[in-house]
Amino acid sequence: MKDKILVIGASGQIGVELTLALRKIYGNENVVASDLREQSPLLEGKGPYVSLDVMNKEMLHVQVIRQNITQIYLLAAVLSATGEKNPGLAWNLNMQGLLNVLDIAREEQIKKVFWPSSIAVFGPSSPKQNCPQQTIIEPATVYGISKFAGEFWCHYYYQRYNVDVRSVRYPGLISYKSAPGGGTTDYAVEIFKAAVEDKKYECFIREDTYLPMMYMPDAIRATIELMESEAKKISIRTSYNLSAISFSPKEIAAAIQKHIPAFTIQYKPDYRQKLANGWPQSIDDSVARKDWGWQHEYDLEAIVKDMLDNTPAIN
Repeated sequence: MKDKILVIGASGQIGVELTLALRKIYGNENVVASDLREQSPLLEGKGPYVSLDVMNKEMLHVQVIRQNITQIYLLAAVLSATGEKNPGLAWNLNMQGLLNVLDIAREEQIKKVFWPSSIAVFGPSSPKQNCPQQTIIEPATVYGISKFAGEFWCHYYYQRYNVDVRSVRYPGLISYKSAPGGGTTDYAVEIFKAAVEDKKYECFIREDTYLPMMYMPDAIRATIELMESEAKKISIRTSYNLSAISFSPKEIAAAIQKHIPAFTIQYKPDYRQKLANGWPQSIDDSVARKDWGWQHEYDLEAIVKDMLDNTPAIN
């Protein structure tokens, strides 16, 4: 029997591109997109779609059975900056949504589950440079707290119930196909639209703030490579560190100016600066590279060129 995949949160920044990539591999009819919001125009007419609330466990369970689902990718979440505005909502959605999926995966013997963690699990006490897989983790945001707790729920369900759940700690993600979802690293997407449309940008973090970043094609490939790896290669059942490059707003602005010399940037740090200050500037993902052969492809110059070539497509 062919695998049948459910993507929860398919209209989000990661979900759109992951759904499209999975459909290329498994066939349009075998990847069911779902979300609470309207279906992304990029997904319309290209495969099955259901309106689904991950907080409604009964409705989710019915869909898993009805659609003969064998794999679940859970992407629905409240991100860091948005979560600080409504901590209760962020905790409830991020935690209960995961528990609902893990419970159903256990009951229905789902083959594999993917759930993303984040560099937000790290806090001010974590190493700033080459932050290792195993280190001090004291998250300072509700998003980071929920992700860290979620990592151990994943580990628990694997150890106790043999649920094959896999995870990566995403860095900041850059994409032109869908708008960012309220994260602290969103400036690295917003800056391209501003550069193309207005030739200027007001950045909400300082010019010298380095953060780990990744281009979406690399993130999608990493996710699928992890999920397609043999189970015996997976040594981390909390969440893998995942990394590509690190840069500052000043550096990305300079890279854009090579293509758009008239582009200018100003800095007006807001509450998101404090969130960024608590995260590492670079990540050591050597365990992922050893276990399942992870390698990133896009450097800053390649990201900037591709984003500027395609940014008018951002809604």
